Amino acid sequence: MLNLPMNSFAPLLLVEDNEDDVFIFRRAFRRAGLSHPLQVVADGQEAIEYLAGAGRYVDRALYPWPSLVFLDLKLPRRSGHEVLAWIAEQPELPGVPVIVLTSSAESRDLQRSRELGALHYLVKPPASDALAELIETHRSGFGPVAATDGARFAVDKFAGRPAG
Repeated sequence: MLNLPMNSFAPLLLVEDNEDDVFIFRRAFRRAGLSHPLQVVADGQEAIEYLAGAGRYVDRALYPWPSLVFLDLKLPRRSGHEVLAWIAEQPELPGVPVIVLTSSAESRDLQRSRELGALHYLVKPPASDALAELIETHRSGFGPVAATDGARFAVDKFAGRPAG
């Protein structure tokens, strides 16, 4: 089980281009009582720049290394899969767990995410309350869940066992 670091100053990075989804995630995040700072970038290229500490993200005091990344797949400039591939090609960077949080329930997206090193694959629930419930349920670890079907937990397709 992945436990969120005890250091409440280690940020979580949300890579999401839909402002409504960012709003819903922030609300769910607060409702779950998580104290980690939340950094948000709006596209895949910006995620890579953040992780590389490049461009406007060069100052690690302002943009510290994230303890966890929530990554959408359908992004402008570079897709979530391209971000995962980039991370895998950077052996000098410290490891960072990546949870795919996407509206795509396509099995090929799940499989590709797994191949590229995603820790978990979560399908965005259709309602903000369901997202808050998902985050609350997993706030201490984002445990064995690898895939969800909205508010219900599906089979953990990464581990081959029931999730939740």
